[in-house]
Amino acid sequence: QVQIVESGGGLVQPGGSLRLSCAASGSIIRTYTRTWYRQAPGKQRELVASITGSGTTNYADFVEGRFTISRNNANNTVYLQMNSLKPEDTAVYYCYFNILTMGPVLRKDYWGQGTQVTVSS
Repeated sequence: QVQIVESGGGLVQPGGSLRLSCAASGSIIRTYTRTWYRQAPGKQRELVASITGSGTTNYADFVEGRFTISRNNANNTVYLQMNSLKPEDTAVYYCYFNILTMGPVLRKDYWGQGTQVTVSS
C-alpha cells in the first residue's frame, strides 16, 4: 500500500549536476530511514547516502563532498543533489525507505524502480 516514485535521472557531462527525487506515499506511519543506492553494470549495489528522521546523514567515501542528501518530512520525499559528477558515477540509482506502515502495523523495506544517471562527454 506504499508507492514509491523516482525522478531526476538523465544524461550529463562530467562536472555537471543532477537532483534526484524520491517520494513515498500511502499508509505511512513513520519513515525511519531514507537511503540512496546505486548499481553500475557488472558491479554490486552500493550505498550512496542515507538520512534518518532526525536528520543524521551518512555518505559513502567516494561521494562525500560532492553529493547532498536531504528530506522533506511533509511529503515523505528524499532528495539527492549530485554535483561535480564523474563518469564513474554512471549507474542506476535507487531510493530505499524503511517505513512503518498501517493495516497491519508493520515495518517494511521499500525500493524505488530506479532512475538512470549517465555521465559522459
